[in-house]
Amino acid sequence: MTEVRPEDLVLDYFKGVDEEDIDAILKTLTKDCIFSIETHKIKLVGHEEITSMFKRLWKNHKSVEHKEFYFVKDSMSNQIAVRFQVKNVLLNGQFVLKSNCNFFTLRDGLFSEVRVYMAGENTLNKED
Repeated sequence: MTEVRPEDLVLDYFKGVDEEDIDAILKTLTKDCIFSIETHKIKLVGHEEITSMFKRLWKNHKSVEHKEFYFVKDSMSNQIAVRFQVKNVLLNGQFVLKSNCNFFTLRDGLFSEVRVYMAGENTLNKED
């Protein structure tokens, strides 16, 4: 079995987000993954809570796009950080541009923790 590069796993994760493919996202996460939006004090645990969050994101936006990735990898501690640009299109057609950072922790080739640092308004609301 070929080991997946953390950078490729991050790109697979964001491709799933941009294409509204929850199955693709969940394939990158452990079942007990902890997903936190650090800048907004939100913590989600497990596939069910994470799935609900992404479904709300997609319901509240025409589209989301993540691009211009810059990686910092720490192989010794099984972590990778990524800075990226986000382009959200709101339901009213308005564009919102952000510069965000995510920190991913790997366990057994999947992300066991995702920590999000988000500029501006929280688009990953825990609840409506």
